[in-house]
Amino acid sequence: MPLDKAYKAEVMKEYGLSEGDTGSTAVQIAIMQKRIEQITDHLRKNKKDFHSRVGLLKLVGKRRRLEGYLRSTDIAAYRALISKLGIREVKPK
Repeated sequence: MPLDKAYKAEVMKEYGLSEGDTGSTAVQIAIMQKRIEQITDHLRKNKKDFHSRVGLLKLVGKRRRLEGYLRSTDIAAYRALISKLGIREVKPK
């Protein structure tokens, strides 16, 4: 189930650098976070849905890599974003 277009527009407005900004790291992380929450809720109800579980793990890995990139480029923006979204801090490798 895809995310609601109104929610995506709201996230782009809140985290984007300009209007219609979908490519900035903060916007991508915020959208992925909502999608991860949605899939996690689905998996709580459907414990044997292993295909969705694989998709969730891929999405978490992609979000983690983006968080690492944001951390290395702008640590203040990274800390503000994770505190706002309620994500644990990524430890660099």
